[in-house]
Amino acid sequence: MSIFPSRWAPAHPDRLQLYTMNTPNGQKASIALEELGLPYEAHRIDILAGDQHDPEYARISPNEKIPALLDPNGPNGEPVTLMESAAILLYLAEKADGALIPAGPTGRWQVLQWLLFQVGHVGPMFGQFGHFYKFAKGRTDSYGEERYGKEVTRLLGVLDRQLEGKDWLLGDFSLADIQIVPWIDGLAFYEGQEYVGYHDFDNVVAWSERFNARPAVTRGKHVGSAEWAKEKA
Repeated sequence: MSIFPSRWAPAHPDRLQLYTMNTPNGQKASIALEELGLPYEAHRIDILAGDQHDPEYARISPNEKIPALLDPNGPNGEPVTLMESAAILLYLAEKADGALIPAGPTGRWQVLQWLLFQVGHVGPMFGQFGHFYKFAKGRTDSYGEERYGKEVTRLLGVLDRQLEGKDWLLGDFSLADIQIVPWIDGLAFYEGQEYVGYHDFDNVVAWSERFNARPAVTRGKHVGSAEWAKEKA
């Protein structure tokens, strides 16, 4: 059996294969790939159409979520597949000789804690807020949006304090910024910035603006979008 899912057959089987869509989680890997300059081929997984549940995709992403990565030239030259954006980002950075990981003996641990901060807090809390504030509006009482909205505001405060006096979360641009800012930007999609007081957090607002001004970020955010798929066809 081929290591590649037949529905998304590669044109360049020697390159990293990215399976994604331009959601906050999906954008992280493509942004990292663009920032690192690693050769890759991307495939759009339309989660609105249920592509993530295709058995061929589930072979490389057992949790049937995006993004997923297939490296035909993994450790010891063996193919490797990865799910979960934090794991993918670490893998890509280490494949690029530790780029985007702060230097020094504690650098990897510093970036790791912020990757896990997003996994354990920012992603779940922002996602639940968006669900109740935008998608479940009028289908339930206000408890969900109030509970998760307060937690989003608290988390914005954590990030704002960490950014005091710094351009980037750890001083220099790193995986931590790539892991978190797409979720910050998701608040605009949820139409919830005003509700959580986003514009009260000056450091976070400026951080997002700096992040989105990077050319590699612009390219990476476009990968996996409907417009990107049309351009590629």
